[in-house]
Amino acid sequence: MKIKSKIWIESEEGVLISEGRVQLLKLIDETGSLNKAAKAMNLSYQKAWKLVDESNKAASSPLITTQIGGSKGGGTVLTPYGKSLIASFETINRSCWEYLDEQLKKQNL
Repeated sequence: MKIKSKIWIESEEGVLISEGRVQLLKLIDETGSLNKAAKAMNLSYQKAWKLVDESNKAASSPLITTQIGGSKGGGTVLTPYGKSLIASFETINRSCWEYLDEQLKKQNL
């Protein structure tokens, strides 16, 4: 048996980070592009931008920086804060799963 649960972190301004947003941010980091990350997740660019923008508004610092295209092309890069937020969320999420698994074992279902 397994317990299923999803967590996310909110501020007063809205959702800061969730599993889906972590996945999107990791793909941005890998591809250097919000558009490519959105396509990899089967999201529209507009939906992906909305998710990142909402997270940026809820955060104390920006999660990404963008560069407008030109002769060298544009791109999207995770900020150090964005990378640390992903790491923190993954640590918290893993701890929650471990706790839930522990609780389930104690119940002898």
